[in-house]
Amino acid sequence: MPSLSHFFETFFGKSNVFIDAMLLTLELTVVSIVVGIIIGLFFALLKVSNIKILGYISDVYIYLVRGTPLIVQIFILYFGISSIFLLPDFWAASLALALHNGAYIAEIFRGTIQSIEKGQLEAGRSLGMSPALTLRRIILPQAFRRALPPLGNQFIIGLKDSSLAAFISMDELFNVATTLGSNNFDEMTYLLIVAVYYLILVAILTIIVNLIEKKLSISDR
Repeated sequence: MPSLSHFFETFFGKSNVFIDAMLLTLELTVVSIVVGIIIGLFFALLKVSNIKILGYISDVYIYLVRGTPLIVQIFILYFGISSIFLLPDFWAASLALALHNGAYIAEIFRGTIQSIEKGQLEAGRSLGMSPALTLRRIILPQAFRRALPPLGNQFIIGLKDSSLAAFISMDELFNVATTLGSNNFDEMTYLLIVAVYYLILVAILTIIVNLIEKKLSISDR
């Protein structure tokens, strides 16, 4: 184990490198989460629709993504698609993370949409709203509020999963830490440093989710 003085000396001495890596990790996480929400909502709506074939399509997607390791999905996108056309490592990792997160987000949205009382849908129709308009104005806002806590957990998982982008040589936090540790024969120090950076990012993400929850709870009063 490194001494405390050596840890802090390295932590602050390499802060510029780690901050750049942290920003790349944050960018990768935000892009994958935003795209993952869109994908997840799309497949959740397919699953709750009355058209069985659409539900089967959603089931197949969720099964394939949840049934295979994320690192395999990243490699397939990076090496498989790159054999057809060049896909930058950032977008290969972002799309793989988005598709992976999307499967879990789809199940979260599916559960919260189905938890809304059917009377809400009937109330919308009684007001002359179409099913699509009722879904957009009544069902989805309530479903999103209920989905926020599990979505927050999934966002944190997505943040930590971004470390797998190191295996396609992206200079995100984990790759920078292992590379510097190997070059300086001081792996433990750099692993502890990168753990601190991940804890900072998780804390920031948790605060943001909590603030959104509070804001939505106030708007409901």
